Amino acid sequence: MDKQQSLKLVLEILWWALTAVVAWAVLAPIHKAMHVWPFEGWNIFFVVVLITFTRYIFLLEHTFLARLQEVKVGLILLMFPLTFKLIEGLNTFMVYIEEKTWDPLTGHLPLADKTAIESYIWAEMLFFGVGSFIAAPVFAGRLMLSIWRTRNRGTV
Repeated sequence: MDKQQSLKLVLEILWWALTAVVAWAVLAPIHKAMHVWPFEGWNIFFVVVLITFTRYIFLLEHTFLARLQEVKVGLILLMFPLTFKLIEGLNTFMVYIEEKTWDPLTGHLPLADKTAIESYIWAEMLFFGVGSFIAAPVFAGRLMLSIWRTRNRGTV
């Protein structure tokens, strides 16, 4: 492994560590307030997808994907079903809240804490959920642009 590849690997590990810290920071208030959070998996997935795809959209040339044309084509094809899966996950959350209300999740909290945590959860789920399913097709477009640039100009 040459020096440039090892630096890219270190950078990738640092970004994944930062993503884990952000996911933990986003979920910490929810874990502090509630006993059970049934959408924890979706929540973590939304945070990871948004941060990772946004990073790849803007910093693709500094990643290991920069010259892997076949992998980029495969990722482009995966973005279509992933986008619909992300929309389904956010829809599941919204339908749950509309049908069962917040009471099963936050009914045990005092009124002030209940309102605050409900507002926080709603805002962060919408932010990361909508952001992730917008980032997925944008990432696919960025990969197509990168493939074209690599093939025709020799750049990323």
